[in-house]
Amino acid sequence: MTCAESVDVPVDNVLVRSKQAVDAVGMAGYLYMLECADGSFYVGSTRNMFERLRQHRAGEGAAYTSRRLPVRLVYVAEFPTVAEAFAREKQVQGWGRSKRVALARGDFDQLHMLSQRGQRGAVPDDAPLPSITMFDE
Repeated sequence: MTCAESVDVPVDNVLVRSKQAVDAVGMAGYLYMLECADGSFYVGSTRNMFERLRQHRAGEGAAYTSRRLPVRLVYVAEFPTVAEAFAREKQVQGWGRSKRVALARGDFDQLHMLSQRGQRGAVPDDAPLPSITMFDE
């Protein structure tokens, strides 16, 4: 694989690039969601998904995740710029647990239903959340 190639991973209808492509381009931004050991979620954005995940797992990331290790990556989406990823981060941070679970599972029908005014409900926890291992080195 050359540095200009990307790995086609369908995550939120975006293309997630290989580590080599990220290192070569360095302009993309990522929105990510971690599931912490206590079952809570952490939502963040970064330019370098590989390094940021390493930091979180080493307890060097946010104080929130450093107290809730281990963490695992359950959602990631690439954006053209880190500013766009940051804007989406702020939106997802305002969501409740049900919407975050639906997003992590890729259940966009449920996410849409939960987004309707006056709709509340829990996403069943019987199905496991995905683990995104392509960012594991």
